Amino acid sequence: MKNSMNHYLAEESVVKLMLKFSIPCTMSLLVSALYNIVDQIFIGQGIGYLGNGATNVVFPVTILALSIALLIGDGCAAYLSICQGSKDEENAHRSVGNAVVFTLIVSIVLTTLLIIFKNHILMSFGATANTLAYASEYYSYIVIGIPCFMFANMMNSIIRADGSPQFAMLSTLAGCIINVILDPIAIFIFGWGMMGAALATILGQFVSAILALYYLKHTKSIQLHKGSFMLRTKLLKRILPLGISSFLTQISIVVIMGVMNNVLVTYGAQSKYGADIPLTVVGIVMKVFQIVISFVVGIAAGSQPIVGYNYGAKEMKRVKQIFKTMILAEITVGIIATICFECFPLQIIRIFGSENELYNEFAVMAFRCYLGTILLCCIQKATSIFLQSLGKPMLSMGLSLLRDFVLSVPLVLVLPISFGVEGVLVSAPIADVISFIVVIFISTYLLRHLDKEHETSLIELHELKIQGA
Repeated sequence: MKNSMNHYLAEESVVKLMLKFSIPCTMSLLVSALYNIVDQIFIGQGIGYLGNGATNVVFPVTILALSIALLIGDGCAAYLSICQGSKDEENAHRSVGNAVVFTLIVSIVLTTLLIIFKNHILMSFGATANTLAYASEYYSYIVIGIPCFMFANMMNSIIRADGSPQFAMLSTLAGCIINVILDPIAIFIFGWGMMGAALATILGQFVSAILALYYLKHTKSIQLHKGSFMLRTKLLKRILPLGISSFLTQISIVVIMGVMNNVLVTYGAQSKYGADIPLTVVGIVMKVFQIVISFVVGIAAGSQPIVGYNYGAKEMKRVKQIFKTMILAEITVGIIATICFECFPLQIIRIFGSENELYNEFAVMAFRCYLGTILLCCIQKATSIFLQSLGKPMLSMGLSLLRDFVLSVPLVLVLPISFGVEGVLVSAPIADVISFIVVIFISTYLLRHLDKEHETSLIELHELKIQGA
C-alpha cells in the first residue's frame, strides 16, 4: 500500500463512514440508472409510448453488460478491501490490473455477439410488430457503447474501494449530464428520434470511461505497474466469486424481463389493454424500481470497503454494528418508496408521457401491486450484498437467486394462466414475502456467526498476550 490511509476504516464512527462511502456510491448508481430513465422520459415525450416500449425491449441488453461489469468490479472491490485489511499489498494491485484487462476482453466479445445476434435478441426480449423498428434502431447504436459502459461501471466499484467514492460519483455524473444535455437536442431539435437518444447515451458513457481511465494513474492505496495487468487465472478465481451476488442481482433482471416481456405480450394481447401497453408500463415500472435499488445497493455496496476491512482485521463487533446500521437505512428507503408508489403512481407515470385512460389505469395498478412489498425487497438485497462483503459468495448467491430467479420466473410463467396479464404484477409481492422469511433466518445465523468469530478473536488475542508475557 502507498500508506496507511485505510486505518480509519477501523476507527472512525460507523455512521460517518457509511455516509462518506454510501452517499457517493448511491449517487453513482442512481446516475447510472438515470441513463435509461432520461432516454425513456424524452422518448415518451417526443416519440410516444411505442418508443418507450422499444427501449424496454433493449433495456435487458444494457443490464446484461452491467451484470458482467459488476461481477468483475464488485468482486475486485471486495477482494481489494479484504487485501487492505490483511495487508496483502501484492494481490491488491494485481487484482485491479486483472479486473481491467478481463473487462476489456469480455466487453469486446460481448459487443461482437450482440451485433451478430441482433434480430434474435430483440425478438427474444419481446419486440412486437409495433415496436420492432424503434427497438432495432435504438439497439444498433447502444451496443457500440458497451465497452465504455462496462469499463466505467467496473472501475466505479474499484474507485470506491480505493477510497475515492467522490470521484466515482463525479465520473458517472459527468456522463449523465452529457446525456441529459444531448437527449433533447438530438430528439427535438435534430429530429433523430431513437438514434439520437442512443447517441446521447453512448457519448455520456464514453466520458465516464475516460475519467475512469484517468483514475488508474492516480490510485490512492495501490501502486499499479505493468505486472499488475498480467492475467492470472488463480487471482480471477478469487475475485469473480466475490462479485457473483451483484452479477446475479443484475442478470436475474435480464432473465425476468425477457420472460416477463414475452408473457406480457402474450397475455396482454388477450386483455383489454393489448400487447403494447403492458409491455411499456412494466418496463417503466422496472426502471423506476432500479432507481430504488440504486439507493439500496448504494448503501450496501458503499459499506463494502468498511465491512471488508474490518472483517479482514477481525473486528467482528464492528462488522455487526455496520450490518444493523445498514439494515435500518434500507428500511427507511423502503418505507419512503412504498409511500411514493402507493400514493402517487399516476404522477410518476405521467413523467414518461401522457397517454390514454386505459394506459393510465394499467400503470396505476402496476405500481401499486408489483412494487407493493418493495420494503421487504430492500432488506433482502442489502443482506445479500453484505454477505458478499464478508467473502461468503455462495450464501450471498443463494439469497440473490431465491428472490430474483427461483421464485420470480416460475411465478411470472404460472400466475397469468389463472389471472391473465394481472398475474404478472402479483409475482413480485409473493416472491418478496417468501424471500424475506428466508432473510430472517439467514440474518439470525449471520449475527450469531459474527458473535462466535468475535469470541474466537478475543481468545486468540488473549493467548498472544500470554505468550508475549
